[in-house]
Amino acid sequence: MHNFRDLEVWTKSMKLCKVFYLASNDFPKDEMFGLTSQSRRSLYSIPSNIAEGAGRDTNAQFSHFLNIALGSSFEFETQILIANDLGFFKNDDFNIIYSEIKHIQNMLAKLKQKFNTQTF
Repeated sequence: MHNFRDLEVWTKSMKLCKVFYLASNDFPKDEMFGLTSQSRRSLYSIPSNIAEGAGRDTNAQFSHFLNIALGSSFEFETQILIANDLGFFKNDDFNIIYSEIKHIQNMLAKLKQKFNTQTF
């Protein structure tokens, strides 16, 4: 088992949840049960799956949950691209959020790669 709280990717994804929740409060109210809700769910799935995988017995199981987290990150990326195209973001929020999700994706991919090349 791994301590997920010690993982920088988990910490960064938790911080991004807060940033996005605040930014998405300004999305149109008629999107509350559409794009806003779906993008929030895909985003909080990232640190949730990292944590769940860290609690599993084997590195292979952890890697599986990192893969799910990575998939959720791409889902979230697609949803924020849509929201940006629709003009939902204010100020520089999109650029900050987009940059951070790309960084998290890279971190997840590198962490997964470690499982393929070494043991912990």
